[in-house]
Amino acid sequence: MSTVENLFSFIKKSPSPFHAVAEISNILKENGFAELSESEMWNLKKEGKYFVTRNSSSLIAFALPQNFSPKNGFLLTASHSDSPVFKIKENPEIASAGSLVLNVEKYGGMLIQPWFDRPLSVAGRVVVRKNENGKSFLRQILVNIDRNLLMIPNLAIHMNREANEGHKIDVQNEIRPVLTLNEKKNLFSLVAESAGLSESDIISHDLFLYNRSHPSLWGAENEFISSPKLDDLECAYSTLQGFLAATSKSISENPLPLYCLFDNEEVGSSSRQGADSTFLSDTLSRIAEKLDWTDEEYKIALSKSLMLSADNAHAVHPNYVSSADPVNRPKVNGGIVIKFNAAQKYTSDALSSAVFKEVCKKAGVPFQIYTNNSNVPGGSTLGNISQNHVSISCVDIGLAQWAMHSPYESAGAKDLDFMIRAVGEFYKGSVTVN
Repeated sequence: MSTVENLFSFIKKSPSPFHAVAEISNILKENGFAELSESEMWNLKKEGKYFVTRNSSSLIAFALPQNFSPKNGFLLTASHSDSPVFKIKENPEIASAGSLVLNVEKYGGMLIQPWFDRPLSVAGRVVVRKNENGKSFLRQILVNIDRNLLMIPNLAIHMNREANEGHKIDVQNEIRPVLTLNEKKNLFSLVAESAGLSESDIISHDLFLYNRSHPSLWGAENEFISSPKLDDLECAYSTLQGFLAATSKSISENPLPLYCLFDNEEVGSSSRQGADSTFLSDTLSRIAEKLDWTDEEYKIALSKSLMLSADNAHAVHPNYVSSADPVNRPKVNGGIVIKFNAAQKYTSDALSSAVFKEVCKKAGVPFQIYTNNSNVPGGSTLGNISQNHVSISCVDIGLAQWAMHSPYESAGAKDLDFMIRAVGEFYKGSVTVN
């Protein structure tokens, strides 16, 4: 399959952050990576390849070089597993006008209108009670009801003549996906059936709506891609491929490569599995300890390190050109975007961006620059948040896309390969700052 087709396959298998991490875990295992547990002792070997997860929704993978000095430092990429969606509340069923609808709430800042009138379903995880040998324990099980299950129908134009003149959506009362006409039905009976469980075994859940529309290629020359969750599964996938290419052979004395995937970026990252947690610092310090580094050597390694914070960027929109900066206007299929912000919402500076520009040149990959329209404040991403716990030089990058935070986003088909090639070159450690 082509790179784009592989991306589409990955996204289809990743309807929730839990599924994304499970799929990446499988890919890593297929490429010789061994899984570690935060709750067990680590036995690391030279040239070993490992990964560890937290909350089943964040993941860090790394490969140990044969000969490694703290002066080589770490090379990291960071992306995120979550996207703006609707989370299903506790006790979700509501009977209304002969139908059973679900009670949901916003997760992240999203474009709400595109969620209407499209097939939806439910994915995430449930925690169930299991009994074996006279003992009771709790177990997490991933759930994906893999069929068109729900819809949020729009109100007809005849009943809302001002619908096209601006309408503030009442999330509590208007975003209630319809499940069935049978008010005696129960969402969790369907969840249990899908997962091969008994409904009475389900104790709790983290379940989300997801868009059932398939990813697609389009355009006069098939130059565009559209899909759910391009922000940020496109970067999660492409940085993973660059990481696997770099670690497919024995690493002699290069910097130590790490691949990081964090959850909860869309809601501020302030969770135990987010970029604002200790997950990265805990992992790095445990690696240093197993390598018998002193605390000073560990700090030397951090000072020699560089992170690519990979989160998709806004492309200039052909119908809303004035919303972009007048000069720095990334285009889809124009290459990797380097993001700058004076308020440090993005961490790119002269040094870190210079390194990445040189990396792109070595890889034969085009790059372009993004800055916000000065009248339109932008959001922050992983780099500056993770720096609260691990102080590492960082450059913010991404792939240009339209309709960010829509349930169906669009980007350029060529940019995916650009990112994979540049990340593979980055992990070689061929460009450094003295």
